[in-house]
Amino acid sequence: MATTPKPPASFIVEQQHALRETMPFSDTQDFEDADRGFIDKLMPGAVHADDGRVVWDSDTYDFLAGEAPDSVNPSLWRQSTLAAKHGLYEVVEGIYQVRGIDLSNTTFVEGDTGVIVIDPLLTMETGAAALALYRKHRGDRPVTGMIYTHSHVDHFGGVRGMITDEDVASGRVPVLAPEGFVEHAVAENIYAGVAMARRAGYMYGAALARGPQGQVGAGLGQTTSTGLATLIPPTVDIARTGQEEVVDGVRIVFQMAPGTEAPAEMHFYFPDYKALCLAENATHTLHNILTLRGAVVRDPHAWSNYLTEAIGLFGGEAEVAFASHHWPTWGADRVVEFLAVQRDLYGYIHDQTLRMLNKGMVGPEIAEAIQLPPALEQAWSTHGYYGSVSHNVKAIYQRYMGWFDGNPAHLWQHPPVEAARRYVEFMGGADAVVERARASYEAGDLRWVAEVVNHVVFADPSHAAARALLADTYEQLGYGAENGTWRNFYLSGATELRDGSFGTPVASSSPDMVAQLSPPMLLDALATQVDGPRAWDEQLTFDIELTDAPERYRVALRNGVLTYTTADQSDAADLIITASRAALPTLALGAVTPEVLAEAGIQLSGDASVLQRLTAVLDAPDPDFAIVTAEKE
Repeated sequence: MATTPKPPASFIVEQQHALRETMPFSDTQDFEDADRGFIDKLMPGAVHADDGRVVWDSDTYDFLAGEAPDSVNPSLWRQSTLAAKHGLYEVVEGIYQVRGIDLSNTTFVEGDTGVIVIDPLLTMETGAAALALYRKHRGDRPVTGMIYTHSHVDHFGGVRGMITDEDVASGRVPVLAPEGFVEHAVAENIYAGVAMARRAGYMYGAALARGPQGQVGAGLGQTTSTGLATLIPPTVDIARTGQEEVVDGVRIVFQMAPGTEAPAEMHFYFPDYKALCLAENATHTLHNILTLRGAVVRDPHAWSNYLTEAIGLFGGEAEVAFASHHWPTWGADRVVEFLAVQRDLYGYIHDQTLRMLNKGMVGPEIAEAIQLPPALEQAWSTHGYYGSVSHNVKAIYQRYMGWFDGNPAHLWQHPPVEAARRYVEFMGGADAVVERARASYEAGDLRWVAEVVNHVVFADPSHAAARALLADTYEQLGYGAENGTWRNFYLSGATELRDGSFGTPVASSSPDMVAQLSPPMLLDALATQVDGPRAWDEQLTFDIELTDAPERYRVALRNGVLTYTTADQSDAADLIITASRAALPTLALGAVTPEVLAEAGIQLSGDASVLQRLTAVLDAPDPDFAIVTAEKE
């Protein structure tokens, strides 16, 4: 049974009231833009899977109206109210967006015979619902093109809700994406996918109740849908800035922006519509340099430079700018100003972090010291609803300097549990720490309470008073957070401390993801699952012969390491696996029985026990690992 949230403490209430006096809430331009062009919405707002499950429900955010309650930072309440607006909107005549029925937007650009789709949402169920809403008002136009702006799953996962393999294979629907898209899209969801998905459950608050004391949004959008993520590979690579393509009579000019918000990302311009799509590099929030769910650290310097380039390429001509999240910006001058502010935001944080690290400051010190210029601080689009200045600064420090801050005391620290036991002993025992921490809690020093009581919980997970106080502390920190993902992390931590683990609400991979694994990616993924100590004494080799590609892979397990090469070999392998590229990912499914292999068309020649021996030393990832306690309970 879920516990009842507690009310906001007096010091949180005071913080919220003070914020209302210091921020420009009288500026309503964003509300005018978010409502502009509204046509219709899903009524009711629920989207269902084939089995009847609700995978999305916009109506659960109907509480987002009026003044912010004291349990929500008023700035975050404002952002969530805007992001929760949902339905079909006209951007300009011929370009339409469905917003607010998933974390991301999908955009429809009308061509000569049908409609080009930009980013088909996260899951096929919400993708299908968005297309149906568009067709309800714009006619049953066929999809004649598909564009993926970048390699994150909320921008391609809904594709099978809109088109089929046959549409693509026949040539009726070209699929355009930035060069390197498939490799990055699949790698992110396979290599570290389980850990990222578990943490994403915290980041998006997927298991939290919706409401003023629960999940109110994630800043970039409200949350993630829980249907099936799919993938149909691109048929057209966009590889250079200035590349032009014509899809269904619509001319598109592309700008490459790799290494920004995603490893493979691009902007593009529709000259006939004077409309600029900025993917996810200019939205109405400070974005992440490093997401709280985990990812490769992004490059804010390149990010800033690509926005400068976009201004040079399209500024003054584009009459509207839209992105894969949030609402558009209209007017040539406003478009340039919006891009310039976003450009300056990433450039400032990058440059000032480097300035201060070169003076010897470390990540947490820079995060406390840095201040945005007043002009940026007063622009709503720069606020940290999704990324934050605090964790982005630490990410930039990490990008350049790594995990070590140069202090020898931090070179060889104890791991969390061992350190926690020692801290608690030094501080007089668990009961003494909790008693003192209560005084800090009453004084409003929540950051300190979280730090010290976390040690007690790691040292003694059964200490009920410590768990309760830490949960209360996380809850209050969540109430005060302007950042949607910080709020979700804090409230998710409080939930698991009180009610136990909620696991991973949304799986990171899907059959379509696994199917796109190239042979090297498949073997890399298997190598990360080898339990080294269990495999120390195992030695085996096998060759992979592809029926539809010239490469032949020699795979070896030795010293607990799985390696592979395409170099010619002078000796015979223990086993030869013959398969097509499409069938090969079957080996990643775990239960590689003779029946499963035969059904997939995979043939074995030699010592068939090799696969069983390999499987025996693989260590399956855990989608329910502990986060706010030392171990699962």
